Amino acid sequence: MLRRPAVLVTALFVAFLIAVGMWPAAIAPVTLATSGLAAVLAVIPGPVYLLAGVIAWLKYRPQHQPKPATA
Repeated sequence: MLRRPAVLVTALFVAFLIAVGMWPAAIAPVTLATSGLAAVLAVIPGPVYLLAGVIAWLKYRPQHQPKPATA
């Protein structure tokens, strides 16, 4: 419920930056960070991500709880 005002304020701020011509300067750090992240992710081969996902799934998969013993 508190998220909607934040989205509205962000949209108004972006509209203001576009209107005054500061949008390219304001978005440049975000663009550079995204490009850097994409470059780092591209260096690692796809099978490594697949292997990491399988290992994480095997480590954290749901375990079946045994039924309690009854006397």
